[in-house]
Amino acid sequence: MKVAVPREVFPGERRVALVPASIASLSKAGVEVLVESGAGAGARIADEAYAAAGARIVEGVEALLAAADAVLKVRPPEGDEIGRLREGTTLVCLMDAYFRLGLLEQLAGRRVHVFGLEFVPRITRAQSMDVLSSMAAIAGYRAVIEAAGLLPRYFPMLMTSAGTISPARVFVIGAGVAGLMAIATAKRLGAVVEAYDTRPAVKEQVESVGAKFVEFDLQTADAEAAGGYAKAQSDEFYRKQREQMKEKVASVDVVVTTAAIPGRKAPVLITDDMLEAMHPGSVIVDLAAERGGNTEGVVAGEVVDRHGVSIVGYTDYPSRSAVHASQLFSKNISTFLLNMVKEGALRFDLEDEIVKGALLVHDGQVVHEAIKPLLSRQEGA
Repeated sequence: MKVAVPREVFPGERRVALVPASIASLSKAGVEVLVESGAGAGARIADEAYAAAGARIVEGVEALLAAADAVLKVRPPEGDEIGRLREGTTLVCLMDAYFRLGLLEQLAGRRVHVFGLEFVPRITRAQSMDVLSSMAAIAGYRAVIEAAGLLPRYFPMLMTSAGTISPARVFVIGAGVAGLMAIATAKRLGAVVEAYDTRPAVKEQVESVGAKFVEFDLQTADAEAAGGYAKAQSDEFYRKQREQMKEKVASVDVVVTTAAIPGRKAPVLITDDMLEAMHPGSVIVDLAAERGGNTEGVVAGEVVDRHGVSIVGYTDYPSRSAVHASQLFSKNISTFLLNMVKEGALRFDLEDEIVKGALLVHDGQVVHEAIKPLLSRQEGA
């Protein structure tokens, strides 16, 4: 069985799906790893490092994909990559499936088997395959680093002969993996940190990493969906939430927002009038910018100034830490693949909760239960 690792073609993407350290376990399972020349350059990995680990270096993506039984990628295939995936190939990557329905249909038409790593179930057995958590932790860390660089003041309290500097105040909205890492990072930098989440159950986690948990007067009994994710709420809920949040964001120096709903546009939590109430020089880092953002006026991929507040809309935080992001991604994706490798070949056990949960396209059909209704509505529109 041959597994191919192509160079990522998405603009600005520096991660690579597999690092040399993961090759030994694949080779032991009877898998031959083929790597496109230069695939690891963005993560500072030379071709020689792959070759030394036992991979075969292939010049050019066309030859690479023509030889592959399975293809491991970070981002979904684009452009010429799609047409070069041969029938029967298995593709494993972050598919961004809710927003790439047309691509799923294309891949189904080419009879490519597709696994979306964002759908790996959050169960104990799959923790080492959880790409979303690995990448979210990096995003939370980088969010605070970006904020510290833009904020025109120190994060920590300093007592000097020239006077005392009070610590920065940081407010984190959303206490998932990214939010908890943002809290911990801001705390390590010396800030006073507060956090809010619609799920009351995360209060203990927030406090365990050093933040004060902020509670608003809202009905949150059903705020948590399956898998531990925050559940989408009504427009009235978000309206009341914004009213109570305005006073809080006006009192802090940095806000990090992480509220994202799988398959949905991100809810707007910080409105223009809330921005006007913030101190000039304040910073908002919006980790939901790729899906419309939690902040009114955010621009995906850019930093904009609105009412004297810097709003950071970067969407590539894991890529900005490509070395460690690739290391973690590689462990996740190789463990996922090895779960299906039996006697040197891929075996799709559709009774396996992990395999079934992540399988999007199989035998020429889109098969995922969360995606099929979206295709039906699209066809009926």
